[in-house]
Amino acid sequence: MAKELPILPSTVQPADAAEVGPHQYSRVFCQKENSPPLRLLLEFLTSRGQTPITPPDMDDSMLDEWAWVQVTLGYDRKRKPIQVVCVRDRGTYQDVFNKEKEQFLDLLSAHDDVEAVLVRAFVERARFVLTTRFAQNDMTDEGYDFNGWILEFFQDQCNGLVQIDNQGFYSPKGDLIVDLSVKVE
Repeated sequence: MAKELPILPSTVQPADAAEVGPHQYSRVFCQKENSPPLRLLLEFLTSRGQTPITPPDMDDSMLDEWAWVQVTLGYDRKRKPIQVVCVRDRGTYQDVFNKEKEQFLDLLSAHDDVEAVLVRAFVERARFVLTTRFAQNDMTDEGYDFNGWILEFFQDQCNGLVQIDNQGFYSPKGDLIVDLSVKVE
């Protein structure tokens, strides 16, 4: 079950809530000390044939900031953008980082197979968590691809491990290694 991150301001007004529907969350638990600046992510997306749409009021100097927290990235002007949030093991949102990490360590403790033990150790060593959030009812195949490229960038550049809500944890090759779609009794 996806949880609401307190640092994500709601862009949906109550009247729109039924239209937008549920949100999908995906994460990359990263072991690298610092996240790359947004400019590198945008260059990566462009190199993959994507055309990322950044907020019109975004200051160009922010693209080179490594300590960024949140940005919205669009893939189609007719669709709601994907919210991208980065919380670290230090700084302003350290408490959110610790809660996210603890939540997944608890979920993984219910699994006793080798893969879950390895994933748990990986999550314990994470230095930051990159989270994407999008409205499921407004997402197209192109949007899922765009979100996938964001996850792949952080997985590759930051020694990360991908987790998708209602699915589980994925290996760097894209194989589901810990299934979190079913409850463990």
